[in-house]
Amino acid sequence: MKKRTLAILLAAWMLLALAGCGGKTDREPAPDSTEETEPERPPVEEPDPEPEPYIPAGRNPLTGLPMEPEYENLRPVAIMLNNLKAAQPQLGISQADIIYEVPVEGGITRMLCLYQTVEGIATLGSVRSARPYFVELALGHDAIYVHAGGSQEAYSNLRSWKVDHMDGVRGGDDAQIFWRDPDRKRNNGYEHSLITSGEKILEYLGKGKIVTEHAAGWNYLQAFKEDGTPTAGEAAEHIQVRFSSYKTGTFDYDAATGKYLVGQYGKEHVDGSTGSQISATNVLILKTSTAVLDDVGRLRVQTTGDGEGLFFCGGKMVPIQWSRKDRNSAFAYTLENGQSLALGQGNSYVCILSPKTSSVEYE
Repeated sequence: MKKRTLAILLAAWMLLALAGCGGKTDREPAPDSTEETEPERPPVEEPDPEPEPYIPAGRNPLTGLPMEPEYENLRPVAIMLNNLKAAQPQLGISQADIIYEVPVEGGITRMLCLYQTVEGIATLGSVRSARPYFVELALGHDAIYVHAGGSQEAYSNLRSWKVDHMDGVRGGDDAQIFWRDPDRKRNNGYEHSLITSGEKILEYLGKGKIVTEHAAGWNYLQAFKEDGTPTAGEAAEHIQVRFSSYKTGTFDYDAATGKYLVGQYGKEHVDGSTGSQISATNVLILKTSTAVLDDVGRLRVQTTGDGEGLFFCGGKMVPIQWSRKDRNSAFAYTLENGQSLALGQGNSYVCILSPKTSSVEYE
């Protein structure tokens, strides 16, 4: 028994001795420190997906473009802008949704600019006096009319037609939205210095003296589509509208933007407030009758009834018919086949003129 125990102890001692002398064991050999190993690579991070562009859920009734829903049912603001050479540059005109340009006395023109909202529009001007047919155009959009003075007939119309308006000459507390710009007084003259702003207009409207939303049931029926280019239209990339010997307007199609770039008085028509050249997706020429009323040369311009016209969009032109039931109705435009005209989504520039005293050329 003692011999067996001694043999076991001897065997155990020999195993320990072999292990201490580097004998073979069951363990894997340590890797060679000189052997190259693959470096650890950080995990590849997938880029975050591009966020979807935000598109407001509402629709601007004057342009067909998306806008915030709270602006959809607002009554637009219609502002009279001076267009004499001495009054250039105009302010805020490039941000208008619709521009109406119509002759007044002496071969000059004025502009009625419509804004579905004036929020964010810094300065607007110079503001000038009312004429009856401009008041009629504003009423066709159920607009709030902004002007500075007016002809005797225009003032009579403003009262009898119960037009919501703000007047920079004979106004009451609404006249507080206007001020004389010192730089324009010095550089353009006193009569071309009266301006206002979107902020001032909204401040006054916030007092609740003028209803700011359309009544129930109001609907501006103009249709729009993403691309309003007439499919069978004639080429019309350059348009020249000669209102008189004093005023000629030009519209040059820019394929990069899909808009007509506006010029007048032999140069680009630039907004003095934004520095942008005036441009329009849609250009409409409405032919009508005009008549001189007095020795001053004031006009009567027909804005109701019907007549012929031209529609330009995407560098092409088609003839159209226009009609308007009364001064409280908007213009309706139809193609020669009687189908309603859909404008391109975007702003519009509307020239109203008499073919007897004005001319239109395009190529």
